[in-house]
This record gives sequence, structure tokens and C-alpha cells, in this order.
Amino acid sequence: MNASIIDPLQGDFPEVIEEYLEHGCMKCIAFNRRGTLLAAGCNDGSCVIWDFETRGIAKILHDNECSSPITSICWSKYGHRILVSAADKSLILWDVMSGKKITRIVLQQTPLQARLHPGSSTPSLCLACPLSCAPMIVDLNTGNSTLLKVSVSETSNGLIPPSRNKSSDGITSFTPTAACFNKYGTLVYLGNSKGEILVIDYKNGEVRAVVPITGGSVVKNIVFSRNGQYLLTNSNDRVIRIYENLLPLKDEVRTLDELNENCGDVNNSEKLKVIGSKCLILFREFQDAITKVHWKAPCFSGDGEWVVGGSACKGEHKIYIWDRAGHLVKILEGPKEALIDLAWHPVHPFVVSVSLNGFVYIWAKDYTENWSAFAPDFKELEENEEYVEREDEFDLIPDTEKVKAPDVNEDEEVDIISVEKDATFSDSDMSQEELCFLPATPSRDPLEQQDKCAESSSKLLDSNNTGSPSEEAGPNGLMMNHASSLLEDDAGRFKRKRKPSEKVLELQAEKVKKSSKSSKLAKPKNKSLVDQDNERATMMYEEMD
Repeated sequence: MNASIIDPLQGDFPEVIEEYLEHGCMKCIAFNRRGTLLAAGCNDGSCVIWDFETRGIAKILHDNECSSPITSICWSKYGHRILVSAADKSLILWDVMSGKKITRIVLQQTPLQARLHPGSSTPSLCLACPLSCAPMIVDLNTGNSTLLKVSVSETSNGLIPPSRNKSSDGITSFTPTAACFNKYGTLVYLGNSKGEILVIDYKNGEVRAVVPITGGSVVKNIVFSRNGQYLLTNSNDRVIRIYENLLPLKDEVRTLDELNENCGDVNNSEKLKVIGSKCLILFREFQDAITKVHWKAPCFSGDGEWVVGGSACKGEHKIYIWDRAGHLVKILEGPKEALIDLAWHPVHPFVVSVSLNGFVYIWAKDYTENWSAFAPDFKELEENEEYVEREDEFDLIPDTEKVKAPDVNEDEEVDIISVEKDATFSDSDMSQEELCFLPATPSRDPLEQQDKCAESSSKLLDSNNTGSPSEEAGPNGLMMNHASSLLEDDAGRFKRKRKPSEKVLELQAEKVKKSSKSSKLAKPKNKSLVDQDNERATMMYEEMD
């Protein structure tokens, strides 16, 4: 593949780091089906759920029995369950809304990856890929596990045990194997250490087809696109391969039965390869022909039009983006931190990556504002062009609109009840309620912030106690307003002040004039003296009555 970057012509893919999330040391991430919630597994065994719209923490799941790093995280189809695998060999199933642990199962080996069955809203089965044994189907209700076959015998018609290699010290080791469900969870696609893709019916453990991979390198990652039409593999030869799925999405098992009958009496291994050639066909190969880097966590975009893979080199945070035609369209360069996991948003052009230091970076498209387009049909010209206007272009009702007959039948009834299915979520069951958002739970402020709030509130009270010019503090510290018409007697009861007559007002005016004449330089009476004069005038008025 040519390593040069072509002009993407404003492709719908991320370009810059928009934001980063920080909570402990995060290790792995996964979006829910709608992309509204982002779950991240942490180094302390907890699982934090972010609201991707607000970028705030919606819920934290933590089990006291688990303090080991989370190795993988997976949502159920409708978002009500989360399955996490941890380094302490455990699988934990959570109820997202209540935040309660449903079950915890301890395996014999450390699971590197665990995936819930995609065909059920409340799945009870999961596919686990342990570090030192073959992938297995685990029943979350009973805890029973069933190992899957990872190889086919070349000489006999049966299956051979999983391939093991002997290390230099003579101890038998096992190469980790990658596996995943297909779109509806009817089959398991497994990539083994011999460079083969096995199509397995997990219900009876039978290998239905085998697809050899060019070069025969160990398969490190295997994942389906969202629509189930393409399969991605990441091999140890530093090549990402895309296979087109030739089987019908909902009748894979029946189609495999028909292919098996049509092959006739052929050697079992050869028959499986023949069937495999009719199941998957190589579509594209991606690699960096110059640096020959290993790839980390490759996956598809939400619509399957783009393929993304992270560089596995230490000390660099590079993300490569290809289109499905095989062209490298963008290389995203992040901080000087190794990349350990990434995920593409199911709907929008966002890529989320996890660094070795535990930060989650959100990559988004860099939108440039263009203010030259003043109308929807406005066109920006590079040079002048001759334009010939139509004869009726500036008429109130152009003749073209007069002649044109309406395309809509006005008598037809409009259906406002039926809900059209979104093509992105065409497999949704409308009877199932999907969990898209979590209610916010307010948390108490730290003690430092509470002390600051107390200081600010005390300052506010002090400023209020200074009062306005019309208010003074009473003997008991109560605020008294002199403009009020209520007076307090010795018993603490309030009585209304009588309105002074015209004679009393005239006497008050004369007293004010005399005082002003006697001392022009004297300060004006304060409000307390005026109130005393008012009380004297009121007493005089009462005596006159």
C-alpha cells in the first residue's frame, strides 16, 4: 500500500484533540450503542461512566472484592449491563442504572478480553479470551465455561487440542487467542496462533469453516464492523487485513449447513477451507511500509467507512486512519505517551484514545468557519462569470412554478404514529427500552470549598448589616426601618403610628427654619433627632385632642 497521504476532501474523521478526561488511571474504554455514554476501566478495579454529551461523570462502579486493573469493558446491546474483566481473573457483571453488582465469576486464567452476547438485551453468555488458555463461552448465571477449539488436524477428521509452545525453561506456554461474536451472536470467529480464522458454532463447539491468513502469523485482534459486513484482523506480521463477509447476516448457520452438504466427501480440513473461501474473502490490507510498526486496538468507524489503528511504539501517541479503499488519509499525533486503547464513536466523527498514563483523549473534527456564504444557494466564484438571467427570474410568481403541478397528494393521510427506524440502528427492537442517559447524582463539595462558602456568606451578612441610610440596628440587633409606619412598645407589640395633622406639620416646619437660621454651618439633624421631633409633635397632637 502506498504510504503517502492523499487529500481527504474534508473527510468525516477526527483531526485534533478537543478535550481530555481524567479520573484515576484509566486502562480501557467502550462506548454504549448510541455513543451517549463512555465507560472506562481503571487501574484500581473501578469502572467510571462518563456522560459524553456533558463530559461529566455519570456513575462510578466499584466492587470491594476487586482492586486489580480492568483489562476490558463491554456494554450490553441496550446499555442496561456492563461486563468488565480484571487482572485478578474475575468477570463482573453490573447493572448500570442501579450501580449494583449482578454477579462475579472467577476464572482459572486472567481474561484479556470479555464480550457479552450481542443478540440479547439481558445477556447471560459471554465470550472470554484468557491469557493462558483457549477462548471460552461463560454462562454468567451458573458460572460454567466451555472451551472452544483453536485448531484443526491436518491428517485426521477430528480436532486437535490447542497448540502450545515450549519456552526456553521447558515450561509449556500458550499463545493468547483473539475471538469475537458475529453481528447477531450466532457464530464465533476465532483467530489462532497458526494464522487461521476459524468459524465456530459455539452451541455445539463444532468448527464450521477455516480461512487461512497470508503469512500464517499470530492473530492478535479480530473484530467485526458495526453492520457485520466486514471483519478486521490484526496479525503479528504488522498488517491489518479487512475481509468481506459473504454469509447472510441472519441465516449464517443454515447457509453453512448447505455449503457442507454441497462439498460432498472431501477431507475434513480441506472441506473446511473450501467452506471458508465462501464465507470470507480478503478485501484490503493496511500497513506502514516504511516504519513497519505494530498496531494497537484497530477498529472500524461507526459507519464502517474508515479503519483506525494506533501505533504500538513506546513513547508516541499516533493514530492512523484509512478509508475503506485502502488510502491513508490522516495521521493523528498526540502527546508523548504510549497508546494502549482506542474506540471510534458509533455515530459521530470522534475517536477516543487512552494513554499509558491513564488519560483519555477525545479527538474531534476541526471545523473551520466560512462566513462568505450568505445564503444556502450562494456560490463563491474564483473569477467573474457571465450570467444570463431568466425572463421570469424576478417575477413574484415565476412561470416555472405556475406550470409545475404539486407532487404531494393533499388528500393522503399523514402517518404521525409510526416511527421510522434509523439505518444506523436498524437491528433495534422498538419494544426494548434503551438506556441512553443516566440521571445526575450531586456530590458534596470538599471541606475546603465548604469553608470558602461559609466565609463568603459571613461577608455577605456583614455587608447587609451595614444597611442602607434608611436602616439602623435596634437594641436587640434587629433591623429597623424608620420609613415604616410601625412602632414597637415596651411589651414588644407593634402599633401603628397616627398620621400628624396640618398644624403639627406647620410647627415642625417653623422649628426647622429657626434651627437653620441660628446656625447655617451646623450639620443637618440626623434621622434620630427628626424621629424625636416627630414623637414630640405626635404627643402635642394627642394633648390637643
